[in-house]
Amino acid sequence: MVSLVALGLLYAGLVFGEGRFIYFPARGLTATPADAGLDFVDVHFEAEDGVRLHGWWVPGQYDHATLLWFHGNAGNLSDRVELLDLLHDELGVGVFMLDYRGYGRSEGKPSEAGLYADARAALEAVQVHAGVRPEEVVLFGQSLGAALAVEFASAHPVRGVVLEAAFTSIPDMARHHYAFLPVWPLLKTSFDSEERIAEIDAPLLMLHGADDDIVPLDMGRKLFAAAQAPKELRVVEGAGHNDVYLTADYIATLRGFLEGLEN
Repeated sequence: MVSLVALGLLYAGLVFGEGRFIYFPARGLTATPADAGLDFVDVHFEAEDGVRLHGWWVPGQYDHATLLWFHGNAGNLSDRVELLDLLHDELGVGVFMLDYRGYGRSEGKPSEAGLYADARAALEAVQVHAGVRPEEVVLFGQSLGAALAVEFASAHPVRGVVLEAAFTSIPDMARHHYAFLPVWPLLKTSFDSEERIAEIDAPLLMLHGADDDIVPLDMGRKLFAAAQAPKELRVVEGAGHNDVYLTADYIATLRGFLEGLEN
């Protein structure tokens, strides 16, 4: 009886409070780029619905690439300082990172439509601070952030797209993690990258940890199959969901992709 009640509560929570199973924001920042010795600009900007957002702009050492980086569904910007330092020091690129609504110092509450609006606002902020056009920006999304990169690049010209640990859709994720509960037909949140990825006409690089236990590798392969060329999929042996950037060939792979965009 208790187990049935628990299942019922879980089912109701997934259907009526699905956001609590998708977004895991942290409010307080525990680090900034300054802790890694990086010069940066604290950027405060607005989404089209008036929600105030916060991000960081770290100028590059060279002018060959500007990355707009979308993080995953948990934590906030301060959890990405180590990666930011790596991208800046090893690749010399300029990087703009934002916290979605409800994360870090950004106002509001996360939702699918809201995060799409945040991504659009971030690109406008990049243009102001980096002095580049949208078609000169490389989108880089990890996990949930990959869905934002796909959505934006499917409708707007960009220089290139990098997807790390990308999933096909939220219903597919629910089906994978909660196979014993048929909740996916009732979910309002979609983030359907599989439906949109074919609309991307920019060069695409996909990275996926072979041991990812959050987003299964099969989802990455499905997305890759649905995308149009030019495209490349790198399955990273020994990597899980959040540690792809710690592997030996990570920087070399990104450098090769970015150099290819210049040719």
